[in-house]
Amino acid sequence: MIRIAIVDDHAIVRAGLRQFLSEQVDLRVSGEASSGREALDLVRAGDVDVMLMDLSLPDQSGVETLAAIKARKPELPVLILSGFPETHYATTLLRQGASGYLNKECDPEEIATAIRTVFRGRKYITPAVAELLAEGLGAPVDQAPHETLSERELQVFLRLARGETVGHIADGMSLSVKTVSTYRSRVLEKLALNTNSELTYYALKNGLIE
Repeated sequence: MIRIAIVDDHAIVRAGLRQFLSEQVDLRVSGEASSGREALDLVRAGDVDVMLMDLSLPDQSGVETLAAIKARKPELPVLILSGFPETHYATTLLRQGASGYLNKECDPEEIATAIRTVFRGRKYITPAVAELLAEGLGAPVDQAPHETLSERELQVFLRLARGETVGHIADGMSLSVKTVSTYRSRVLEKLALNTNSELTYYALKNGLIE
């Protein structure tokens, strides 16, 4: 029996997933969370084999939550189920440790197949994501600027884009203000931007925040 934790801030989505997964003889929903913090609590509790996680969470982004989960339990498969198209996030998240990426418009049976695949230690790559990965290998110069950011730079970028101050980010990430300021400078340079307002506009335009 594969134990699954569902992480989504919409109760109706969790209920629909729970109902569908309960109909699968080899799958069992062992926990639910509506925020990144609650997701980490489920990881600490340990009663989970696969985490099925949305990207839009109220307290922190799915990118940040993924990084935190991988820091605590690197071997836990995290399958992203997002409303964002694959082009926005898939390759970045796979590079940062996600085991697969599905759009919420996919067939429910594909979710079950993906869960079984990542539980066996394999990546679940849809044809659309495979094409993105192939394009990235063949033409790295065509990468979106934010795809060149490191994991830490991406986390700082998304927090800045949501309006957090450097001091607040430093506290939240257990870093010094100077270190966060350095990350901010690198992000601005890599994205060819000048201000936090421009970071916010870039993130909204590229579907990285809502």
